[in-house]
Amino acid sequence: MCAQAVGGAVGHNKISIIIPCHRVVGTNGSLTGYAGDVDKKVKLLTLERAL
Repeated sequence: MCAQAVGGAVGHNKISIIIPCHRVVGTNGSLTGYAGDVDKKVKLLTLERAL
């Protein structure tokens, strides 16, 4: 239930264009839920060495 609430908040966050929340992942570890495109999410996580 909490993961759905966070996902919903991230999806409706107008500020995410300026401050992206690219570190949110799906419950199974999948790279979903990023309005900036999954390819950009992968690049950001790779840059941070989080992937």
